[in-house]
Amino acid sequence: MAKVERFAFHVPSLEELAGVLQKGLKENFADAQVSVVDCPDMTQDPFNFPAKGICGKPRIADVGGVPYLLPLVQKEKVYDLNVIAKDIELPGAFILGAGAASSRILGVNAEFIPIVQAKSDKKPAVNGSYIAQINPADKGCLLEKYSTKYSDCEFGLLANLYASEGQPGKVIEVKASERTGELNFVSCLRQILEKHYGEKPVGMGGTFIIQKGKAKIHIMPPEFSACPLNTDEDVNNWLKFFEMKAPLICQPVIVSRDPGFDLRVEHTHCFSHHGEGGHYHEDTTPESVRYLGYFVPAELLFRIDRPKETHMVGRD
Repeated sequence: MAKVERFAFHVPSLEELAGVLQKGLKENFADAQVSVVDCPDMTQDPFNFPAKGICGKPRIADVGGVPYLLPLVQKEKVYDLNVIAKDIELPGAFILGAGAASSRILGVNAEFIPIVQAKSDKKPAVNGSYIAQINPADKGCLLEKYSTKYSDCEFGLLANLYASEGQPGKVIEVKASERTGELNFVSCLRQILEKHYGEKPVGMGGTFIIQKGKAKIHIMPPEFSACPLNTDEDVNNWLKFFEMKAPLICQPVIVSRDPGFDLRVEHTHCFSHHGEGGHYHEDTTPESVRYLGYFVPAELLFRIDRPKETHMVGRD
């Protein structure tokens, strides 16, 4: 059994949060509008998720961690999203986020884009996840729907997950375009929360679409590094970077400030319907980029299988 630690976030009202984000985004984007709306039906395009919404008992799970990947991989670290759903006290949870694929299942290292309605007493799991890996044929991006090849809900090493009951409800809608500041969209949101709420950690998750423009995305190589990766420079030389085009559907997990659980405070993976996806870094077309996002503040944090030996390398 992996050790599970639990923490209650500060949970502002949606109206308050919308106001805070609106004000902060104006410093990083030429145009930004934040409002409280009904969650769109996420079973529809472009999401095609197995659940209608991202509301109901919202929570964040930080599972494993980068220290299980770097400096050298610990391949025995594997997890199951159905078990995670129980660990976070929400069996049958609808889970979105960013993680690493299970090399035990795939035979290679790859980016995992989890989109899973975990199994419950009444229903089997529905796995709508994607995997992004380096295409052995042309060294480009190979994005595949997980369920076309695999029937499990396993992942490896690390994941940052936003979980809810998958219900419709009120959410924060964020529209932002023409980036004027240095921060990427997710870092901007996180730093706004950190600046405003300070010592009171706020968690937030959901989904956003890069509707226009291009983004810098990485995919881990299929082979784990045989040499220890000890610095961010080592890691960046090992990763494969791409410029990918909109529309990209992204799944951010954001924590304004680590309350002492060795968290990855922001992590975002994305997929598309045109064969591109991976780990989001930033848009590369600030003058033309357009973001549309739907977010919910999380009530609880669950830290699962926290690494005993840790470091801060490779966390951007």
